[in-house]
Amino acid sequence: MRICQPLLPFLFCELRRTEKLWRAGKFNKNLRIMFKTFKKNFNLASEALWRHKLRAVLTVLGVTVGIAVVIVVLSAGQAIKDFITGQMTVFGTDWIEVEIKVPSTAHTSIENVGGLAQGISITTLKISDAEEIKKHPNIRDYYAGNVAQEVASYKEKNKITMLFGVSASFIDIDPGEIMQGRFYTEAEEKGLAKVAVLGSGIKETLFGDEDPINKSIRIGRQNFRVVGVMAEKGSAGFFSMDDVIFLPNVTMQKLILGIDHLTFIFAQPYDNSLARQTAEDITLIMRESHDITDPTKDDFIVMSSQEALELLDTVTGVITILLFAIALISLLVGGIGIMNVMYVSVSERTFEIGLRKALGAKYSDILNQFLTEAIIITIWGGVLGIALGVSLSFLISYVAINYYGFNWQFYLSLTYIALAAGMSIAAGLIAGLYPARQAASLDPMVALRKE
Repeated sequence: MRICQPLLPFLFCELRRTEKLWRAGKFNKNLRIMFKTFKKNFNLASEALWRHKLRAVLTVLGVTVGIAVVIVVLSAGQAIKDFITGQMTVFGTDWIEVEIKVPSTAHTSIENVGGLAQGISITTLKISDAEEIKKHPNIRDYYAGNVAQEVASYKEKNKITMLFGVSASFIDIDPGEIMQGRFYTEAEEKGLAKVAVLGSGIKETLFGDEDPINKSIRIGRQNFRVVGVMAEKGSAGFFSMDDVIFLPNVTMQKLILGIDHLTFIFAQPYDNSLARQTAEDITLIMRESHDITDPTKDDFIVMSSQEALELLDTVTGVITILLFAIALISLLVGGIGIMNVMYVSVSERTFEIGLRKALGAKYSDILNQFLTEAIIITIWGGVLGIALGVSLSFLISYVAINYYGFNWQFYLSLTYIALAAGMSIAAGLIAGLYPARQAASLDPMVALRKE
């Protein structure tokens, strides 16, 4: 007999052996034997499962839930990432923001958010800081402003709305567009003009189909003339940018808020690839302007759009990992269910196993029979789980878009389906292997005496 050389790949040897079997007419015979054996095991396994329908259905349900959760989690993870990234792009993708912060706290910390919410007022951010930032060679322009909330009224209609007091340069930097009318000018801002630009949503709420241009609305205790309407912009976080009213920042400072400081500054770089270095330079400019030598005393935070997207990638990545871990736990519960069913099945059919072995059934015959049972359960669970997971993912997307206005896209990836199917089969093999080996290892004499 010719032996393959040690350096030849094992696969090459197998291909040569298969070729010889094919030429000798034995390959088809072997296939028929394998198919016949599989068919017999499939029939035996199906009969055993049919005898205990309720138990089989409950086990399949456990796998179905586990696989469905995997599909939903993977789809939701991608949707969350794209949703949050989409919120960031509402303000554009090439910006550097300077925002107020409670000293000795991190920008995203509970202490900082809680401090601002409790009324700790940071009044050190001024328009002079924005002018200093604009002198940086990589800064093209900026807009600065404040945020407030007031009741906006027109005739008998009232709406609590978010006010954005921003510089006239906002329209040149922000990706938003004017749908009707115009944006206010720098001269109007300096002259404390009482003019307003409406978001598309607040326009529909107050005016409906009526033309709002040059109409007067009341904001707080002041009347403002509408000069423009923004095109639909979408959501940023959990509030709609279409329900915002834009006012000249100086007008809002003096007539509504009674302050002279800023809440934020948005700067636009010439070269966004240098945004990180530019942000570091702006941090130094701000410290010098505010006479700060200890970084822990910073009353501001500087962040570029690149850094914000990286932070969000990290957050969404952690969320996806946590959700996937929960999905794996669900699948593990399904696997434990399969193992329990297989143990019970082996215990109930001890005499049958002993009889088959006494009549000549080999170790592999018994092993394959019980493994086939486990695989049947997981295949059914996998198919139903994939169908349920895809349906739930679509439903979540539909509800988020149509009822809550979130841009929550539905994702159906063949990679996700293949991964779920692979995990289903793996769960069945792993969970069914040990009980199947126990069944195959039973001593026929001992098994027959147990009846």
